[in-house]
Order: sequence, then C-alpha cells, then structure tokens
Amino acid sequence: MNTALNLNNWSLQIDDRQIAWLSINCPERSMNALSTQVMKELKTALDHLGSQTIKGLVFLSGKNNGFIAGADINEFSGISSPEGGKPLIESGWNLFNRIEKLPFPTLALIHGACLGGGLELALACTYRILIDTPKPALGLPEVMLGIYPGWGGLQRLPALIGPQEALNMILSGRTQDARKAKALGLVDWVVAPRVARQSAAEWVLSGRPRRQARGLAKWLNRQPLKKLVAHQARKTVLSKDPDAHYPAPRSIIDLWEQHNGDGLAAPDIVNRLLNSPVTANLIRVFHLQERLKAFGKQSGLPPVLHIHVIGAGVMGGGIAAWCALQGIKTTLQDTDYSRIASAFKAAAPLFARKDRLTAQAARDRLIPDPEGHGITTADLVIEAIYEDEQAKQTLYQQLEARMKPDAILASNTSSLSIQALRTGLKRPEHFLGIHFFNPVSKMPLVEIVHTEGISQQTIDRACAFAGQIGKLPLPVQDTPGFLVNAVLAPYMLEAMQCIDEGIDPEVIDTAMLKFGMPMGPIELADTVGLDIALAAGKQLSADKPVPNCLTRLVEQKKLGIKTGEGFYNWKNRKHGNRSSKPVPDGLAQRLITPFIEQAKRQTEKGITQDADLTDAGIIFGTGFAPFRGGPLHYSKTGCGKIR
Repeated sequence: MNTALNLNNWSLQIDDRQIAWLSINCPERSMNALSTQVMKELKTALDHLGSQTIKGLVFLSGKNNGFIAGADINEFSGISSPEGGKPLIESGWNLFNRIEKLPFPTLALIHGACLGGGLELALACTYRILIDTPKPALGLPEVMLGIYPGWGGLQRLPALIGPQEALNMILSGRTQDARKAKALGLVDWVVAPRVARQSAAEWVLSGRPRRQARGLAKWLNRQPLKKLVAHQARKTVLSKDPDAHYPAPRSIIDLWEQHNGDGLAAPDIVNRLLNSPVTANLIRVFHLQERLKAFGKQSGLPPVLHIHVIGAGVMGGGIAAWCALQGIKTTLQDTDYSRIASAFKAAAPLFARKDRLTAQAARDRLIPDPEGHGITTADLVIEAIYEDEQAKQTLYQQLEARMKPDAILASNTSSLSIQALRTGLKRPEHFLGIHFFNPVSKMPLVEIVHTEGISQQTIDRACAFAGQIGKLPLPVQDTPGFLVNAVLAPYMLEAMQCIDEGIDPEVIDTAMLKFGMPMGPIELADTVGLDIALAAGKQLSADKPVPNCLTRLVEQKKLGIKTGEGFYNWKNRKHGNRSSKPVPDGLAQRLITPFIEQAKRQTEKGITQDADLTDAGIIFGTGFAPFRGGPLHYSKTGCGKIR
C-alpha cells in the first residue's frame, strides 16, 4: 500500500486495486469521536480523494475498542444560543450527504461501538460490514441526551430497515448486537476478524445495489401510511412518558413525519430541544456517568478471571449470573442445594436474551460449587449471605485461610458496617464492600465501600472489577446505609408516615411517578421487602419513630412482593399502577424533601468525594428522575416543575 494522506485523526492509504482505506484514530481519546476538528479533517480527506482515481472507499477504525462512539459531547455546551446548534448540525448533515453521493461505492468496516454520529456515518455509506468481535453495539442513542440524530440518521435508518424498527431504536436509544444488526438489515454482513479487510475489499468492489427497506416497510416511509406509524409511535411514547417530562421523543417523531428527519428544515423544533433545560440536564447526567466509568478504568491492575460467590439467594445468584454473562468464571456456593438450583433457574432468562453461543458460554462459566472448591483459586470472593454480623465474621475467618494471598474478599452487605465486619481479619486491607442493587442485571450502580486501613490497590481493583462487568463503580465511605440506602430510607419512611395520616398508598406513588421517579416509594418498599425496610428504618431513621403501618404489616408477615402481599396485593397488581384520585398539592415536594436533605448530609459527611458524585450515585442507584439532573442539582436549580 502507498500512503496517500496523513492527518492528525485520519490516515488515508490507497492500495493497488485503487481502494482507499480511510482510518480514524483520535490520538487524545480512548474512543474515536467526531469532533469539529475530526469532521474538518474528514472533509479534507474527501477533497483529496476527489483528485485521485478511486474505485471504492472503506472507512475503518485504528482503535481496538470500537469504530466511532459518536459526536464530541463536550461541544454541545456551546449551543445555548438560538442559532448555536445550526452550524454543528449543518456541517455533519452536508458532509454525510456528500459521502452518500460520492461517485464510487463506500463501505463502513465496523467493530465494537458504532454509536450516534458513528452510525450516521456508516448509514451514509453504500455498504456496512460488521466484524464479529466482543460486545458490538450499533445504535443512535441521542434521545438519551435529549437531542435527535441530526446528521441524517433519522432519515437514513428508517429508509434502510423500515420506520417501525428504526423508530424503536431511535426513541429508546437501544443498541443492537451483531445478530440483531444482521437480522434487521442494519449491516450487510458479519465477518470474522481474520477475513475482515479481504471481505471489505471484495464487497466494496462488488457492484451490489445499496440495501433499502422493501415491501410494506418501504411504503410505511410514505404518506398516508407514514402518518399511521407516527401515530403509533406517539402512543408508545405516551405510555412510557405520560407526563411529557422528556421532549426529545415527541420532537423526533415530528421531525421524521413532517420533515423526513431534516432538522435544518425545522429550526423551531431543533432550537427548542437544544435550549431545553432537560437537554442540559441529560447531558449533565452523561458526564456524571463518564465520571463513574472512569473509576472502573484502572490501568495496570490484573483483571478478575475467577469470582467465587457465597450465598445463592436473590442477590448472590444475581451477582453470579451477571458475572458469568460478562465473561468471568464464576463458582456459586450455598449450603442449600435448592438455592443454587433456583439461582441457575433465575439466570436462564437473562442468558436467553443473548445469542446461542454467548448464552452457552455463560452457562459453561457459571459453576455450582456447594463445597466451596473455588475459594482457593478465585481472584475475588463475594459474600452475599444473610445480614448477620457474627455469621459473616465467622465465615470470613474460614475463607481467609483458603484464599489466595492477593485475592480480595468483599461483602455485598447493604446495612452492616464494613469497619466492624473486618474485625479479626488477618489481611483487613484486602477486605471491602461491593454493594450491588436488586435486580443486579438492571441496576447499573455498584457502591465500592471503603474505610480506613483498606489499601488503595484493593479499592482500585474493586472499581476495575465493576467496570470489567459493565457496572458503574462509586467509591463511598463506610457509614450506615452508605449513600443510596441512606438517602432512600427517610424518603420511604416519609411516604409511610403519609399512609399513617390516611393518604392512599397509590396516591403517594402516583405523586412520585408524576415527579419522574421510575417507581413510587411504597411500591419500592414492597419490592425491597418490608422486613428489610423495617430494619433499615430502625437503623437510619435517626430519632423519628417507625411508621405504624410498616410495623403492623411486618408483624402480619406481609412483607411485599416476596410474600405476595405488603402495602399492595401483588397477585393481580402490575408495576407502576397509577391512581385516578387527585394528588394533594405539595405531596411530591413533601416526599422529596427528606430525600434531598439526606443527600446533602451524606455529601457534607464526605461519604462521596463531591456533590456531583452524590448526584451520580443517586441517579444510577435509585433512578432519580434524570431530566432533573440529580437531587442536589435539582435543589439548587429547581429545574423541572413539580406536578
């Protein structure tokens, strides 16, 4: 190959078959992003190609971890003026239109992450080939930032795979793996890494027609059927966001239906989105998420290759299944064989969501180990037994003698003191809390609980482990309830106090659903378990009495979902039910006030490093309304009217 052009972020080579290979590798970033400078250089490369004899152009990445992660989110901070977003949208729109109309075929050779602007670039190409590597993710997640795919994705994706599937992807921000991407027609082919370049060369010179939606899917992109698709999409959005907290999904549908995805033709819609406080808050949440991810990117530390979990209950079984699915050898121990069997049964639906080979590999990695043979070879041992300090300490003394000297011992405790639990350990510097949330497969946050005397390397390795399994680690100081449970306890207890005062539980939950919480506090208590809520309430409620309704239900053995009845009867009830009764004025503010005040106290006590990390932990640990930017941010800005 002969080098034709070198830029800071792109390198262009033209081979003997007159195929141009344009590789992106942003030197200052861990993942490629389409910043303004990167886009300018792409234009320069296209200008250069105009003077060459080219038979085909292949876009590829010079990074091992993915194709292109999207646009540069940091540049969104400069779009607060009414016309601030137009140049950013216009540059990408025009550049990708130019790629689509090049006089020679183009192909995106994709691996790993291909998101946002990265997928929009691929959609502008004639062909797309996906390399079959671990964790491919193709999607247009702009809606999660409160914006829309502005560089042609809202036009090209419906034209490629049909508007129903395309709007499902765009409105949810959901990504697709290799199997689904091929089934949808999002990519033309999936190939092994060893033949990727050869396949790309043959495909780009093949003369095949550009793939497009066919049959009914094609006609659904045109009126009058287009109107029906938009109507159905709006119904779906209404069901998920009945209080219209998030403007982006509705704007996306309007842009697709009325303007064929061209935001430049609808500046009023686009400017409302770009200047919305919701968009600003969702971008803030993105940056908070990146801060948490950074804790999980500890370099130079050995990965966890084998984890041993003790306790096959809901939490222990969930942790074990998730770790196995993420590629880690996992041994699961319990004195009760039936619990291990139940954990394996519960893991089956999680594994079944993946393709056959991935699911089988996860099943092979999840190993029943009632005798605890895995203790001696595990890099990390997580204890997830019942909440009894003495029982845990007795177990730890047995474990330490069998564990590797450099292995980490961790507890998944949600309420006990890490400082107290480590009493009597010979290597207390290797012990800490790794607190997952239920359900493990869905909740992204993991609290890494530390106290004085725990080595920094142990903390760093625990954070890296969380990152390794796709979770968001948050280092927190050891204190009752840590961060998340400490904040939730006064919130749930205030809700139960309202019940003691005669307010209907469903009205209470409705108030907080309207506020933007994913679940009301009473349903949350039923989900957690009222016995656990009672224990936490006694520990974390300070001088406030425990509500009578909670004590009474626990005495009656009505413990919530796990017994079929708590505050609600769960035999016929669905999650998220709303009351038709009016919500009293000020109820949501009353309920959220102790939540916010406790978040402030935990921050002032130094449980987290700063207020932003407190907001991050609470958003990803409780689902606190993301469009409000976090409880502490909300308390300062008042963003988002309480309804």
